[in-house]
Amino acid sequence: MDTYLTVLAETTTEYVEKRSRFIATLRHCETEAEASAFLEEMRSKYWDATHNCYAYSVSEGKLCRFSDDGEPHGTAGKPMLDVIEGSSIKNIAVVVTRYFGGVLLGTGGLVRAYSKSVQDVIAKAEVYKMVPSAVLEIVCDYPNHQKLVNLLSACGCEIGDTVFAENVTVEFSLPECDVESFGKKLTETFSARLKFEIKLKKLMPFKEN
Repeated sequence: MDTYLTVLAETTTEYVEKRSRFIATLRHCETEAEASAFLEEMRSKYWDATHNCYAYSVSEGKLCRFSDDGEPHGTAGKPMLDVIEGSSIKNIAVVVTRYFGGVLLGTGGLVRAYSKSVQDVIAKAEVYKMVPSAVLEIVCDYPNHQKLVNLLSACGCEIGDTVFAENVTVEFSLPECDVESFGKKLTETFSARLKFEIKLKKLMPFKEN
């Protein structure tokens, strides 16, 4: 599993140039099918727009596509994809919707407008780093529960489900690279009375900006 940057929440920005409106919509997409469904959704939403140009980088950057959607060749989709690739963000799709304002922008003006639209929406979005992580579980008695929670919080762990039964079972996650150091702190804090079990390993998001 490789670390990469992505966005999780849908983000929208609007930019006006010589009365033409450029509405950029960004969404997290992991596959080409998800990106295609997103594009169709935007085409339906902005059915009356002059153009719905798009670019996406999915499958962790292994698959990239773009379209000028009727704009002069090379003035929309490719500049949009260039911005995405320059940001190093993967598993992302961006649709820029244009409502023509009656004034021609020229090829250079179109490239700048579509590039700026993608730059703006990426700048507004919250970027996360997908990091190889471990989901762990610890079983403790009730008197030690709060002490364990305090340790997990101090170590930057993401606490998940907690089951209160005869004992307390706490599920949490943290980057794989931090598991060894956490184990040492757990041993020191509880004098080796508590141990963790790794339930699974997967990529998990950690906020980048």
